[in-house]
Amino acid sequence: MDIRSMKSYLYWLFCQFELITCSYLMEPWEKVLFYSFNVAMLLTALYTAYVFVPGHISTALQFFLHLFGNQHDKQHVSVVK
Repeated sequence: MDIRSMKSYLYWLFCQFELITCSYLMEPWEKVLFYSFNVAMLLTALYTAYVFVPGHISTALQFFLHLFGNQHDKQHVSVVK
């Protein structure tokens, strides 16, 4: 795929986005606010997924391993003084 067709495809996707969101009807200052809000929400969702999803996956895996009998509990370690 050459750069010209990639550029035209990205432009086509952007036009589709504007049609779907009706942002082509907005004034330029409204578009700036709209796109800024959308980018901020996207970045917030990506950051939240990056921070919290690995912990949830780890907890779910520990739960299922415990559920299916593979018990590696750190609570049963005895310490003798």
